[in-house]
Amino acid sequence: MAASTVHLSHAAFSVNRCPHCVSWSRGNVLACGTCHSIVLYSPQDKTVLSTLNGHTGRVNCVHWIEKPDCSAETELVSGGSDKKLIIWKTIENQLVHSEIVDGHTEAICAVHAVYIPSDSEYNLIVASSSSDGLVKIWLRHKSTTECLQTLSFGNGFVLDVCLSILPGCGVPVLVCGADDSRVHLYVKQDGQFQKTQVLHGHEDWVRGVEFAINGQNMYLASCAQDSLIRIWKIFPKSENKSQKLDEEDEGNYIKLKENLLTVKEKGEEFTYAVTLESVLAGHENSVYAVHWQPSFMKDGSIVQPMSLLSASMDKTMILWEPDEETGVWLEQVRVGEVGGNTLGFYGCQFSPDKSMILAHAFHGALHLWSRNPEKHEEWIPQVVMSGHFNGVQGLRWDPEGEFIITVGTDQTTRLFAPWKRSGQRQVTWHEIARPQVHGYDMQCIAMIGRFQYVSGADEKVLRVFSATRNFIENFSRISNISVDKILLNDHSNLPEGATVPALGLSNKAVFQGDSNLQSVQEETFNSASDQYPQSYFQAHVLTEPPTEDHLLQNTLWPEVQKLYGHGYEIFAVACNSARTIIASVCKASKKEHAVIILWSTTSWKQIQCLSFHNLTITQMAFSPDDKFLLAVSRDRNWSLWRKQEEIPTESGECQMGFLCSSLIGYLD
Repeated sequence: MAASTVHLSHAAFSVNRCPHCVSWSRGNVLACGTCHSIVLYSPQDKTVLSTLNGHTGRVNCVHWIEKPDCSAETELVSGGSDKKLIIWKTIENQLVHSEIVDGHTEAICAVHAVYIPSDSEYNLIVASSSSDGLVKIWLRHKSTTECLQTLSFGNGFVLDVCLSILPGCGVPVLVCGADDSRVHLYVKQDGQFQKTQVLHGHEDWVRGVEFAINGQNMYLASCAQDSLIRIWKIFPKSENKSQKLDEEDEGNYIKLKENLLTVKEKGEEFTYAVTLESVLAGHENSVYAVHWQPSFMKDGSIVQPMSLLSASMDKTMILWEPDEETGVWLEQVRVGEVGGNTLGFYGCQFSPDKSMILAHAFHGALHLWSRNPEKHEEWIPQVVMSGHFNGVQGLRWDPEGEFIITVGTDQTTRLFAPWKRSGQRQVTWHEIARPQVHGYDMQCIAMIGRFQYVSGADEKVLRVFSATRNFIENFSRISNISVDKILLNDHSNLPEGATVPALGLSNKAVFQGDSNLQSVQEETFNSASDQYPQSYFQAHVLTEPPTEDHLLQNTLWPEVQKLYGHGYEIFAVACNSARTIIASVCKASKKEHAVIILWSTTSWKQIQCLSFHNLTITQMAFSPDDKFLLAVSRDRNWSLWRKQEEIPTESGECQMGFLCSSLIGYLD
């Protein structure tokens, strides 16, 4: 029973939410911030472990709080559009305590936290930045959390923050990346954080900052919208050594510019130098995130690998490491996505052992790669959860109950099915197709066949879609269902796939052989547009759920019909049990538009218009025997319509129709 609960939780997450931020713990658990909650996800088992509820707005940032001994984290901190900062405590990935901290007046966009030693226990310092132009520093002592300090950046914004401990003196240090193209460095002195350095160099907004400690040296990575990454080195400065260099010796050295900062702790003075270690140029667009490989404990000491991961809006993620001989930072691995209409990567994360890397796309999709154990230079895309990144408006089971299909205000239609692996009892649900990527927010959907549906969006048109042969074959393999059972009738005329033509708006069917047209045609260009080949569908044989790249390009369903008749945006649609009649309604403020239009699924023509309500009809449902149609409206009335067989028409033919029954109620 417990296993079923986990699997259902996974399915619910996939359908309803898609991450806006992620953090990977040393316990190999991904914390994913979604619309109103945080989901703890296991990339190995591909299941959701638990859901942390507490936010009332979108979760914009989440961070696992690193323990001093590098053991698996048990606490995390998050911030959201609801202006709340929440500190969560978990045991075995289950919530045991949460603390809500209020103080910001606008949405929180970045958080970070660090433990600091205090007598026999550890206190917690949390830094949070918000759209109100403030950075607030919070101190948790024992069980009480209070605001320690507020840093104001005036009309500017801090886009990322990071806390750490200066090696050698144990003093907390804070770095802020701001929209003034500068990196601001603060050190805690006399109980308050004081600005000690402002690092110049970036030429656009600083999007990400992160510390790493290697022995007595501290490294700071910063990235910006100027497409560059800068690595700064902070190290102890010995005054005796610096005084030994006389003027003659100084002329023989090329020295990097050093910015000095002095820290006083327990009556002792420490001096540190800040220098620019390296500038990494490899991305072709804004770099939104940098992330160091997590440190680990070895032989009683902490080891910090010098591996840096960066994510960019150019749809690539790069793994950087210094050359063992020269120390020059070089690109080791570059992964990413090709094609599609996505905006690029918004974040990145290492797995604890560096065996996997994860990119977080701008619209919430996750991209996961794992290192090939036999060829370390090869990285293989992996199955990872996916789902809508905005509200889900409609959901329907297929007539056989073997998959579900959903629509949302992220302008997509998505299909979810169980992944039944041979030799394993575990069944998890995943997105296996994205039949429709629209230009309007989707509002409603109804199944009108095993592999056919009609959908409505914020437009006046109903659109009908049918499945492709490639989808049906892949669905049968992933869900372990016989193709013969699915294709009971002759489906020789099924299209192989679908694609959106250049400058087109509708999904067009691609039949077998069409995808090879470009290779067999001669290179003769009749127009300028012919020089740019269209993105044709490519058939793939899948035995596991597809990756995000495949979902974007190769799982569309062709549009087979458009239904015109409504005067305003479609709001609801329903289909009867026999799959012969579609009922649709649109937004309405007058009686003339608050009508139910009935359509035939064989001729795709209007059968009848049912008029009674004065405002938008919000829901409709046919009775199981198809004899009644129930509708509810914003005019606080509900209406029940009864089917009347064989109504004579003007042409003398007889057809079925609906008459309004006397059962009309008033909703109080």
